[in-house]
Amino acid sequence: MDSSVAAPAPAASTSAALRRLYFLRFAFAAVWAALLFTSARTLDTLGATLLVIYPLFDVACAVADVRSARANRGPVRGLHANIVLSTLTAAGLVAASSSGIPAVLRVWGAWAITAGLVQLVVGVLRRGMGGQWPMIVSGAVSTLAGASFVAQAGKDDASLGALAGYAFLGGVFFLVSALRLGRAGRTA
Repeated sequence: MDSSVAAPAPAASTSAALRRLYFLRFAFAAVWAALLFTSARTLDTLGATLLVIYPLFDVACAVADVRSARANRGPVRGLHANIVLSTLTAAGLVAASSSGIPAVLRVWGAWAITAGLVQLVVGVLRRGMGGQWPMIVSGAVSTLAGASFVAQAGKDDASLGALAGYAFLGGVFFLVSALRLGRAGRTA
């Protein structure tokens, strides 16, 4: 078999798997944001559960991403760091939920900063596959948003509403990236 013909298959397969994952992440973020927004002023059982589910979903997506990338010999650097960060964040949010909205904002803000930096690096490493500029921008935005969540935690009117907006915007970045990956796959 000619290796020049077989070489593009892993990249195409990785792009297709990544595209499906990004569409799923958009749908999840949109539904999650809508549900969180309905209870943004208080930290009730639904809100606390939603807060913990989000980073756990991120862990599941990162694990799926690692498996797909490994199967297709793609880059996995940074994805393991994301798994660890999101797992620690879920545990931190369980603890912070009993302390109130400011504590939740601090934990979420720290996660947004660190995970944003990881997302930025992973996007840069994957930029050759196409469709990664939205992920690079999203990582930068996440880092800035995280700092704003930490700052908001010190205010009297702290609310979870900004987290819903953050998640939805992150979902839109995943949607744009999925669409760009599809376009890159058609032109390749």
